[in-house]
Formats: sequence, structure tokens, C-alpha cells
Amino acid sequence: MEFTHFDEQGNAWMVDVSEKENSERQALAIGRIYVCEEIMERIQNHTIKKGDVLNVARIAGIMGAKRCADLIPLCHILPLTKCQIDFECKENYIEATCLVKTVGKTGVEMEALTGVQIALLTIYDMCKAIDKSMEISNVHLVNKSGGKSGDFVWKES
Repeated sequence: MEFTHFDEQGNAWMVDVSEKENSERQALAIGRIYVCEEIMERIQNHTIKKGDVLNVARIAGIMGAKRCADLIPLCHILPLTKCQIDFECKENYIEATCLVKTVGKTGVEMEALTGVQIALLTIYDMCKAIDKSMEISNVHLVNKSGGKSGDFVWKES
């Protein structure tokens, strides 16, 4: 396998995508944060002192996806045409999804994954005064479309 982020001498570089065609690209990532019963109840009842946890986490996730290139070395700066963060409260965890779209020369997988992680970290930050034993897990790319490498769909192992 060829490592595209290194030149012949092993020096890191940003991949040149200038010759690639623009295409519609989309990626969906997912992740979970496991929380105690008290945190779940307080999030759902909007009684966390720092504010509406899921709405703040939604905004943080969108901001994180938009700033992905500032966080991940060699990641291209992309003009996102859509970024949507959604949450689903389950029995003992909150599931976050991040859908990202663009029209460009490179994919948005990293933006979707970053958006999910930042949203989950924001939930942790806003609730850590109640319980620091929350656990973030199962973060992965669900699917992606567009670009030279084609489509990808996560398969449970």
C-alpha cells in the first residue's frame, strides 16, 4: 500500500488534489457516550447547570467539523455544504451522528468523525461535575460516498 502523505524521502506533505475533479461527497459518522442514570435524566429534563447539553454539543460538533483542518495535520480545508449532528438517548448512552456534505476534490470522512468526537466531548465536559466515569466509544465511519475511491459502508464484524 502506498502512503500518500509522505514523499520519496519520508517527509510529510499535504496530498496534491489539484488535478482531481470536484464531486459531491458525503460522510456519516457515529459514536456513543455512556452515562449514568442521573446524567441521562438531567440531560433529558434540561437541568444541567451549564445549559442545554445536547444543543450546545450539536453546535460544538458542527464547529469541530468545520475546523477539522486546524486539528488534523495534513487535512485539507473544505467548504462544507451541510453538517448535521443528531442525538438519540438510549437506556445508558447517548448516540451521536454527524452527517457532512461538500462538493470538492477530497472526502469529508475526517470532518464527520471530528464532528462526532467534539459533540461527545462536549457532553462529557458539560456533565463531568456529576460523574467523571462517562465513556466515549464505538466512534466510526458509517458510510461515505463520492470521490475516486467510491462508496464505503460499515460492516459489523
